[in-house]
Formats: sequence, C-alpha cells, structure tokens
Amino acid sequence: MRPTTLFTGQWADLSLAELLPKIKEMGYDGVELACWGDHFDVDKALNDDSYIINKWNLLLENNLNCYSISNHLVGQAICDNIDERHKAIIPDEIWGEGDPEQVRLRAEQHMIKAAQACRKFMDAKPESLKNLNHAPSVNGFTGSSIWHALYSFPPTSQEYLQAGFDDFGTRFTRILDAFDKVNINFGLEVHPTEIAFDIVSAERAIEAVNGHKRFGFNYDPSHFAYQGVDYVKFIRRFSDRIFHVHMKDVWFGHGDGTVGVFGGHTDFADPRRQWDFRSVGRGDVNFEEIIVALNDIQYAGPLSVEWEDARMDRFHGAKESCAFVKAIDFPTNNNGLFDSAFDTDNQ
Repeated sequence: MRPTTLFTGQWADLSLAELLPKIKEMGYDGVELACWGDHFDVDKALNDDSYIINKWNLLLENNLNCYSISNHLVGQAICDNIDERHKAIIPDEIWGEGDPEQVRLRAEQHMIKAAQACRKFMDAKPESLKNLNHAPSVNGFTGSSIWHALYSFPPTSQEYLQAGFDDFGTRFTRILDAFDKVNINFGLEVHPTEIAFDIVSAERAIEAVNGHKRFGFNYDPSHFAYQGVDYVKFIRRFSDRIFHVHMKDVWFGHGDGTVGVFGGHTDFADPRRQWDFRSVGRGDVNFEEIIVALNDIQYAGPLSVEWEDARMDRFHGAKESCAFVKAIDFPTNNNGLFDSAFDTDNQ
C-alpha cells in the first residue's frame, strides 16, 4: 500500500513540533513538508547540518516519514507578473525592494536551493525510514506571465502566448538543469494561474522545456474537475511524469447559478459558488478511477492529502480524509490475472 501523507502547507500556523503528533494521531504515515512556517527552511537545511538531523529526529519521534518537500509560494513568483499580492506569500529576502524582475530571479535561485536542500534532507534520511523506492521531488508552482490572457480578449495571438511559454522555458530550464545535478524532480501542481492548467497547456509546458526529464507533475485532480478537464486521462497521458500525487476533492455544478467557473470574485464557501474545494471523499472527484489509473501506470509514491474545505473543521476533515484514502487505495495485482487459476497447469 502506498503511504498516506499530509501536506503541511495549510497548517503552517502551527509549529512542526506541535503539528506532527496531531498528524500521527489522525492516522497518517508521513508528511509532505511545506517550505514556509517553520516546517522546512531551505537556507537552514543547506547551512546547518543539525537542522536536518533535528527534523528527522522529530519525524522519528512521531513515527512519521517524508518523501517530498513543497515550494509552492516562492515558485509562484518565478514567472508571474509581480504585484503587491506576492509580498504576502514570499519571504522578505525574496521580495527585497519589490522590483519585479529581481523578485523573479531571487525566486528562481530559491527554487534551485530547494532542490539542493531536498537532496541533502533525503540523503540524511534514517535507514529505518527508507521504505519506499520512489524518487524525491520538490513540488510547487511556476507562476505565469500570460495567465491574465486566459480569455484572449483583447484578441490574443498565439505569438503572444508563445512568448509566455518561452519565458517559462528559459527560466525553468535553468532550474531543471540544477535539479538534475542533484537528482531531484520538480513536480508542477497543474493549476489555474500556473503556466499549465489543463492537459493541453501541460503538453505545451513540456515542449517549452524541451521535454526535460526533471519536469513533471504533482498530480491534483481538484484543479481539473470543475474546469471539465478529464483528470483520469491526465494520469494516463503523462504516466511517466507523475512524480507526486495530491489527494484533494472538489464539488462543482452547485451554487445558485449566479457564479460560474471563474468564481465571480467570491470567497470560498460563498453559497453562490459553482465550485468549492471539499474534504476528501465529500466532493465529486471519482477517486476509485484515480487509484485504478495510478495502479495501471505503476505509481508507487505517496498519496498526499492536501486538505482544503472552508466549511469544515480542519482536524475533523484531515482525519476523515486519511481514513478515506487508506480505504480506497489498494495494492496492484502481481500474481497474474484473476482467472489464471482456471488453467490446469496452475492448479
């Protein structure tokens, strides 16, 4: 069975020392550590050997493992058109004086350091926790210089859009080459506001980095379903690039008909909304089909719950999500087809 982990990004208001016992109590096997709060500090991991040792000791004390880290917030600043909103989500040293190009370049360097820190962290993993043959990844966002052109009005040429993909390709090829040097994968969470937000744009992103082997995906069905994108087809289309998996749910086709897919500038949990994130198992995502597809592509990595549900207590939700994921996951068949026993040679 694949380990069930919890992404700590939505829990960064709690110290890791306070959070980990609660995660274990909720039934999880491990964590996907966010590079914010005090959960995983990239610079400290690179510059202080005791920092990494202490992290693993804390995980061991709580009988938890870790298979990846996530650098979503800084990643958003790499290709974005920078504005005052970014200042709230990235470290002060990356924001600096707020010059957009300097912010992007500092964010790029931080992502490179995240790969180096991830390698150092994973190399220090205690032998007792080396229980999974799965390549580690840094999961995250890319941002996009062309997201604002989504609706293509004023009329938007393919040349204009290609310039955005070229910008992403230039910046991320540098990043991916650095990832390759330390044998770490980058898993983009395909997501509105990123350079890739559906299957076609994901294909175009791969082309933009010339099929770089370190570029793949942190698969998350919740960002596809409400758009009308086939989230199971995504698994099969990019079977060799599914580096990590988020288990997150969403419902759609709800609301009162006044708010559409674009969200109407409403807040999450507004009852008028057509879609909203839900605790895993309470939305409209068909996780049974997802598990079958993951088994078919022989994905052996963790299933990481990214818990988001604005209507529910998060500890209640994360606990029931863990139980749901463990109940719906199942190991692949390695003993031949179910009817092979009918053959007399096998009897």
